[in-house]
Amino acid sequence: MDILSVRKEFPIKRKRVYLNNASIGPLSNPVISAVDAFMADVRDNGRNNYPQWCERADHIIKNRIADMIGAKKSEIAFIKNTTEGILIVANGIDWQPGDNVIIADIEYPSNVYCWMNLKRRGVQIRWIRSRAGRFTADDIEVLIDRHTRLVSLSAVQFSNGFRLDLEKVGELCHARQVLLNLDAIQFLGALHLDVSRYHIDFLSAGGHKWLMAPIGTGIFYCRQNSLAQLHPTNVGYHSVDKSEDDINYDLTFKPHAGRFEEAIVNFPGIWGLDAAVDMITRIGTRRIEEHILKLTRLAHEGLKPRNYQVVSSFVDKERSGIFCFKHPALPTQQIWGRLEDANIHLAIREGALRMSPSFYNDEDEINAMLAALP
Repeated sequence: MDILSVRKEFPIKRKRVYLNNASIGPLSNPVISAVDAFMADVRDNGRNNYPQWCERADHIIKNRIADMIGAKKSEIAFIKNTTEGILIVANGIDWQPGDNVIIADIEYPSNVYCWMNLKRRGVQIRWIRSRAGRFTADDIEVLIDRHTRLVSLSAVQFSNGFRLDLEKVGELCHARQVLLNLDAIQFLGALHLDVSRYHIDFLSAGGHKWLMAPIGTGIFYCRQNSLAQLHPTNVGYHSVDKSEDDINYDLTFKPHAGRFEEAIVNFPGIWGLDAAVDMITRIGTRRIEEHILKLTRLAHEGLKPRNYQVVSSFVDKERSGIFCFKHPALPTQQIWGRLEDANIHLAIREGALRMSPSFYNDEDEINAMLAALP
C-alpha cells in the first residue's frame, strides 16, 4: 500500500481540508468496515464467537501493534485512552513518602493531574522549566536525586510539537535507575518508533488522533522487565488467567501486560484500531514520518514570505507532525476564522495556529492553507 492509493479511503478529503489530526483523526473506510463487521457478528451470533474474539485480540491484533512499535505482544495492553495508561503507572507504583516524579511545565493535563493527585501519598513533583517550549536531557538530569522514582513526559508536546530526544532521555533514566513513562499520543501514527532501541518502561497512546482509530481505544506498553514495578490497581476477572473457572478465586495476575485489562475490552473499537494499525504498517511508519515532515517543511517555506512567525522548533531531531505558527500583528482567532471560512481546519494552542497533517494529506492541501492565510 502506498500513500497515494490510501487517500481514497478517507472520505473527509472530499469535503474539507482537514489539518487537525493532533486533535481527532478522521476514520477511514477500512476502519468503519471493521467496526461494522464486528457489530454484525454480535447481531447475528450473540456471544458464540467470544472465544475467537479473545484469541484474535490477544494474539493477532496485539502482535500487529507490537510490530508497529518494535515491542513484544506480551508487552501490550488495550486501554480506552492515554489517561488510563498514565493512571496505570501513577497508581501502580509503590510510592513512598518523599518520592518525586519529574514532569515538564508544558505537559497536557493528563500527564499532570495524576501526579498532583499523589500529593496525599507524600509524592512531590519536580518541574522541568522549558525555554521557548523546549528542554533537554540536561534539564532533566539536574532534577534527579535519590528520591526520584519516575520521569513522565510527552514524546511530542501537544502545544508546539517539540519532540523529545528519546535516546538521550532513555539513557539518562536507565543510568540513574529511574523509570521512564511516555505519553505518546502525539507520536504514534505520525512518527516512526522502535521501543526496543530505547530504555522506555511505559508508554500510552490513545487511538483517536494520529492512529485514526475509533475514540475509546488505545495502547499501553509495559516493558517486560518493568512489569513488576507496577501493581494493578483496577483488578477484575481479566486480570488473571483462568479461562471461565469463575469460582476459583486465585488472584494470580497474568504474567504479561494483559493483567492491566481488568474486564471485557472494547472489541468493536479494537477491530477498528486493528484496521487502522494495519493500514499504517502496510504503508510503513518511516514513510509516513518522511511524508508528514515534508508537508510541514512545505508549510514552513510557504510562511517565510508571508511574515508569519514559526513557533515550533525546526531543529531536525525536535520536529514532529505538529507545526505551530502565528502572525506578529493579526489575532490568531481572526486567522483561524478566515481558514474556517475557507473550509480549512486547524487548531489553536497557546495563542498559535496548530497544523497537524497526516499521511492522507497532500501538498495541494498545504498550498490551499497558505493561500487562504490573510
